[in-house]
Order: sequence, then structure tokens, then C-alpha cells
Amino acid sequence: MTVERYEADREARTVILDRLRTALDDRPKPPPVRRAYRRERPVGLDVVGRFAERVADYEAAVLRVHDARDLLLGTSELLRRAGVTRLVVPRGRRLSWLARLGVDVVVDSPELSRDTLGEIDAVATGCALAIAETATIVLDTGPDQGRRVLTLLPDYHLCVVRADQIVGTVPEAIARLDPRRPQTWISGPSATSDIELRRVEGVHGPRTLHVVVIG
Repeated sequence: MTVERYEADREARTVILDRLRTALDDRPKPPPVRRAYRRERPVGLDVVGRFAERVADYEAAVLRVHDARDLLLGTSELLRRAGVTRLVVPRGRRLSWLARLGVDVVVDSPELSRDTLGEIDAVATGCALAIAETATIVLDTGPDQGRRVLTLLPDYHLCVVRADQIVGTVPEAIARLDPRRPQTWISGPSATSDIELRRVEGVHGPRTLHVVVIG
């Protein structure tokens, strides 16, 4: 677009908007939008239980554990049932315990190519936080989450969530998150509907999501 064309378009847009404002000047002003929606969890809500229940509604498997033994045994069983023999993890040591489960763990350091990621059947990550009301997991590329591409290419995603990372509502989550960090919001496995409204999984990310809740 040339500078002259840009200036002409901007001038035309200004004329149109001015005419709209003039035409609406004598109309009554709309009432202010009420924003009295709930910002915090209801008193007494079991946010961990609510989160686990609603994640399961999204056809994702949920495992809740309270100690290291149950974490290892339960996660090993999830991986076995999913047929996972090899998985990629972000750099760092927070998920190093996965190497004790008898699967081939590939660390994304140095960064793996997209072709290599496409050949690995699974990924394991932590999360920034999770939301009970919407069963949403939020990743923001933190130390145990890695690059966004890690959770888009593999077909299976194992996500580890600590109980203290679960909040009740979306406003609570927004207040905790850093808006300057890239965020990925996940509500169940990747899915959409085809033209005949049949559910199709794995279109925009992993078709299988398993969530381990610690605590």
C-alpha cells in the first residue's frame, strides 16, 4: 500500500466515523455495563475436586496422588495404558522423576527440531496454574513447561499439576498470570467437529490428555 493510498483510506475512515458520531449525538447513552460477576471461588469450594471432576468431563484421564510412591506408580500406569514408550520433557530437573518409570525420556535441550518432535509420541510438562470452574490448564513457558511447540506436536500430553496451582475462577487465574509471558490455555484434549458435527480429536494438538494432580 502506498503512502498516498494509506492517507486517503485514513481520511475516508475519519469522515465515516465523524458522521456516525453526529448521527448518534441525540440518542440516549447506553447504561454502563455491570461487571459484578464473581471473581473468587465460592467459600468452601473444593477446588481440587472440582477441577478433577470437570477435567474428566472433557474426556481427559485424571489421577490424583498424595505421595511420591503413588505418583510413580500411578503415572507409570497412565503411560502404560496409553502405550507411551518415549516422551519429551522441557529442560530442567522438575520432571526428572519420569526417568524412573521405564520410558525413554528425551530432554528438549538443545532444542529439538519440529521433525524430531513429530516423531516422539508423547510430552510431559508442568503448568503455570489450573482453573477449577472451567477445567482449564494454563502454560506460560515456565521452567517445567518449555516451548509452546512441545505441547502442540506430540499426540499425547501428560500434565502435572500441583494442588496449590489450582484456582477457582478465571479472574483469579488472570490475577496470577504474567500478561507479558506467552500463554497456552488447555481445556481437555484437542478437539473440533467436522462438517457433520462429529467430534474429531487431535486437530490442533494432542488427542490424549492425562492430568496428574499432586496433593
